[in-house]
Amino acid sequence: MAVAPHALAAQSALEVLREGGNALEAMIAAAATIAIVYPHMNSIGGDSFWLMHVPGKAAGAIDACGAAAGRASIDWYRDHGVRNHIPFRGGLAANTVAGTVAGWGAALSLSRRALRGRMPLSRLLADAIYYANKGVPVTVSQASSTAKKLGELKSQPGFAQAFLEDGKVPATGGLFVQERIGAVLERLAKAGTDDYYRGDIARAIAKDLARIGSPINLRDLHAHSAQLADPLRIRHSAGTLYNTMPPTPFVAAVDPDTLVDAFHLELENLRIGIDMSVNAVGLDQLGEAGNFFVQHGGPP
Repeated sequence: MAVAPHALAAQSALEVLREGGNALEAMIAAAATIAIVYPHMNSIGGDSFWLMHVPGKAAGAIDACGAAAGRASIDWYRDHGVRNHIPFRGGLAANTVAGTVAGWGAALSLSRRALRGRMPLSRLLADAIYYANKGVPVTVSQASSTAKKLGELKSQPGFAQAFLEDGKVPATGGLFVQERIGAVLERLAKAGTDDYYRGDIARAIAKDLARIGSPINLRDLHAHSAQLADPLRIRHSAGTLYNTMPPTPFVAAVDPDTLVDAFHLELENLRIGIDMSVNAVGLDQLGEAGNFFVQHGGPP
């Protein structure tokens, strides 16, 4: 089974599984496809976070979040006319390295090392390249989101070329072609994901970012790499919940009832511990707090 926000991305993953690929390979394919078929919500210009579990082993994570530009300091922004806050749009707002593609590379490396993965990156990007060059049907979500943000984004460098057709919002059901990103994916399929940070693609990115006034430079791209990490976890009466580390919103993603459940689970463990202490040393030696806990099942 494969799940994604768009059916074509889920289909890309499922086809990889049917061809003998493993789960990590399948999700690389899905991640590449979703960036093309769901362009208003996903992009290779963003970050990615992976939560993984191999049967019989501890859960793991990939942190593919890009760091802030080395020059992105208060003084640098002041020198560029910023007084109150960093703008939400434009070159000055583009101040962190895009980590997504590095996440693909880390997942592919882990796939080969831990799961004996054999599929080449070119196969995993094939669907995304096809949809980028041949086109994908525009969804209601894409058309409505683009229309909603048009006034805010139409003047931003590169927006019209990437998301509009002849200066207009793509019509629902129409074929949306993205040949420029298709060319980037074709290059990645041949040269590998590292090219995005230390090759021809990196140099092109750095040049474009410099043109629009971003603090990111080639040195920042060269320094980036995705990291394997231990996921955050919270105990629950039904098991253990895992999620990725900051800056992802782990606590916000957890249902309030789950937090209450986890809190009561820890209280129950503490109560059991105090009960054991009572049996071992006697209630009179635990003090008033211990006495209250035993009698009322919770802290004072």
